[in-house]
Amino acid sequence: MAKSKSAYFCQSCGYESAKWLGKCPSCNEWNTFVEEIIEKSNAKVPSWKTSSGSQRLSKPTRVDNIQSIKEERLLTGDQELDRVLGGGLVAGSVILIGGEPGIGKSTLMLQLALNISGKKILYISGEESEQQIKMRAERITAVPTAECYILTETSTQNIFKQIETLEPHIVVVDSIQTLHSAHIDSTPGSVSQVRECTAELLRFAKETDTPVFLIGHITKDGTIAGPKILEHMVDTVLQFEGDRHHVYRILRSIKNRFGAAAEMGIYAMHGNGLRQVSNPSEILLSQRDEELTGIAISATLEGARPMLIETQALVSAAAYGTPQRSANGFDTKRMNMLLAVLEKRCGFRLSTRDVFLNIAGGIKVEDPAIDLAILVAIISSHEDIPVSSKICFAAEVGLSGEIRAVNRIEQRITEAEKLGFEKIFISNYNRKGLVVEKYKIELIAVRKIEGVFSILFG
Repeated sequence: MAKSKSAYFCQSCGYESAKWLGKCPSCNEWNTFVEEIIEKSNAKVPSWKTSSGSQRLSKPTRVDNIQSIKEERLLTGDQELDRVLGGGLVAGSVILIGGEPGIGKSTLMLQLALNISGKKILYISGEESEQQIKMRAERITAVPTAECYILTETSTQNIFKQIETLEPHIVVVDSIQTLHSAHIDSTPGSVSQVRECTAELLRFAKETDTPVFLIGHITKDGTIAGPKILEHMVDTVLQFEGDRHHVYRILRSIKNRFGAAAEMGIYAMHGNGLRQVSNPSEILLSQRDEELTGIAISATLEGARPMLIETQALVSAAAYGTPQRSANGFDTKRMNMLLAVLEKRCGFRLSTRDVFLNIAGGIKVEDPAIDLAILVAIISSHEDIPVSSKICFAAEVGLSGEIRAVNRIEQRITEAEKLGFEKIFISNYNRKGLVVEKYKIELIAVRKIEGVFSILFG
């Protein structure tokens, strides 16, 4: 009988220690070590077994002797998901999807399983019963496909037995924290169990060229629960974001070995499931009957997708001694930097004012091209002068007040023109190489922030 021993694992990063430690030497977190019983055996048989004839000894190969094979992608029928994945599913890829409870991860994956035609999908659930999944499937679609199979199981050994019998084309696991392997004598959801179960599914995916979706829980800090090595093991990490009190959901790519890691998909949550939002610019721009102060439109990029977003600012007299600085959907430190530019370079006294900033639609933007729109919205609220809703902005602002160029300006201009804007403010350095005649929208090239304010506010 194999001798069992215990070890201590950090619940934050997965660091293993022979004794309990107050502070983790790897991630410097306090009081994160828990004791787990582990099994040490000389010959551990993996859950996903391969025949002896298929095992081969790897040998080094010169890179020019390796044959290039064009990867074939499977379209899921969900254009937003295909875009985030880089064009579709790659055979043998392992995709990890994380998000807050109730945000719609299970609904998104069940829709995927029900909408793919001609492929056998195995949906493994360790959290819900078959009746619960059936009720959700009936709510999502009126005609559930017969190629979607539901398995309520948490043991990886039993799961792989059913996989060998069914031979599915795609596997969905909801969730990885509920699975447990008999090779590890610890509770489901622990660091060692999550790592072992993911390793078994990873071996299965690579040996059979079967795509595997893993749904992962997140911690109170917003990170995916389990060891950090979990995100290194998988091929793609997706984050499902949004507010449960709002209708829109955002699927972001954090890591992608088969595509860009900056793509974004937008969904709208309805009573009958998630619906794709093909034109996010229309939902991110509010319909205004009259011109309002403190609002400016910016042309931004999320991955390869251009979008127009509405930046809202409110400047008011500070009710307390220390002015408040609050930003929703934008980096507060960068907003403070832009406020310092306004005060130093343009002479606006905002040190005694409360400044509140909001990106409409509940999305988070890190693109520096919205700097100019943020400054215009702040000054519009401060001076109580509205900015025309037919004007948009696409430029970065430097610390000396200069208007800096941004990348892929042609896509931003085209998106603004498509939505009916009449003018767009860009950097003078972006104007070089542009064929102005092919655009119907008026391009206003500026060098300094003072020039923008003189054109807009006189």
